[in-house]
Amino acid sequence: MSVLARSVGNAFRNKIRTAAVVAVLAVAIGLALAMLVANQAVGAKVQELNASVGTTLTVNPAGGQGFEGGGEPLTTAEAETTASVANVTSVVGTKALRLQTTTTTGSTDAATTQQAGPGGGFGPGGQQATVSTNLTAAVDAGTLGNRNNASGTTTLPARTLPITATGIGAEVDSTGKALEITSGTGLGDYTSSEAKALVGTSLAEKNGLTVGSTFTIQDKTFTITGIFDAGTAFGNNAVYVTLPEAQTLAETPDELSTMIVTVNSLENVDSTKTAVQDALGTDKADVTQGQRNLETAVSSLDSVKNISMIAFIAALATAGIIIMLIMVMLVRERRREIGVLKAIGARNRTIGLQFVLESLVLVALGSVVGAVIASLASGGIASALISSNTTTTAATTTQRGGGLAGAMPNGTVPGGGMPGGGMGGGQGGPFGGASQLLTSVTASVSPGVLAAGITAVFAVAIIGALVPALLTARIRPIEVLRGE
Repeated sequence: MSVLARSVGNAFRNKIRTAAVVAVLAVAIGLALAMLVANQAVGAKVQELNASVGTTLTVNPAGGQGFEGGGEPLTTAEAETTASVANVTSVVGTKALRLQTTTTTGSTDAATTQQAGPGGGFGPGGQQATVSTNLTAAVDAGTLGNRNNASGTTTLPARTLPITATGIGAEVDSTGKALEITSGTGLGDYTSSEAKALVGTSLAEKNGLTVGSTFTIQDKTFTITGIFDAGTAFGNNAVYVTLPEAQTLAETPDELSTMIVTVNSLENVDSTKTAVQDALGTDKADVTQGQRNLETAVSSLDSVKNISMIAFIAALATAGIIIMLIMVMLVRERRREIGVLKAIGARNRTIGLQFVLESLVLVALGSVVGAVIASLASGGIASALISSNTTTTAATTTQRGGGLAGAMPNGTVPGGGMPGGGMGGGQGGPFGGASQLLTSVTASVSPGVLAAGITAVFAVAIIGALVPALLTARIRPIEVLRGE
């Protein structure tokens, strides 16, 4: 009988024990694979965040701070000045609009149309002009929307939330990240004043819009060239038009709400930030690293990545120890059998190989079950790690004085954002908008990660089986037979 056939047969000699060993190994291997999957998923997310926002600066008007800020608006001339700064690769100007659905209030005598007009400031320096539209917001106002926008002096009908609109000079969102257009095309020339628009998926669905449909802003008809997915309910309740078109609608030519500045490398961000601030002047602009709160998110994800790698190594070591202990027990149990094999001429190497192969059979069975466990549990384990780490970091941040929401009057957030998210702002909480990025990590078992994990498991199994395999060389046939 060959060594391999004998090893496989020995692995199933005691079926109950084999089942118990495979079950224990499956748990250890499944945990190891799940941790490796989580590590890879978090690592990919960190790279994505660094690539998308790590080299981005945001320029706001000096003194701009939500509802309470002031300052003078930015201009296209200042965008040109920023573009001339060393290490700046691109400058994208934006103009924020607030699209308010036209509503009608009635009485027994007459009906009055509530319609917003251009020029109404919303935010510092009138950065977000309120204009009318025939679109209906895809997000219901609900308790929070009515609470945040209640005037306290005028009784109005049940209101609808405004729709976020942005005039932009390139095919990116308000943070500088490339727009994900799910159907249709972009706006073409973003520097020309054309009546074209991109709409979010939820807004399009709410209003029954498709590529080629039309709608109005301030009584001007716009044609939809594309539909995008921002990944959030608030982000998809939005419209993008070209920058000149938004400036015309707001009746503020050459004015910018913000500037998105891209730097050529992560290493030059700090020096470029200082250079841009010096070029524009502290009395004209505030320059911040784009979505600064993402540093907290990346730091938290790095912690999760390190924890998952440590857990992966610990689970591998556990599997190795289990194999070693099981094989040591089997060597002691089969001393007489080993002695007989040696007596009839079997070599130490052949006997040791038999035990190594037997251990690999058990590991193979455990790996199959463990891979199934990992595929089912990896997503939940990754979410639990991220949730736990986020909660811990959030508590620490809050103790340091941390949360963004509630830190400013009226619940506004730094960067000119609206409560609950907006142009340049973030959602409330210690992480702001970064909390969505933390929870958007998707862990899936890819063939490459699975192969790498199982290879590591087999390597550890071989190492764990070598010790008991070497013990067989110390067994002397004469001593075993004499004991019999």
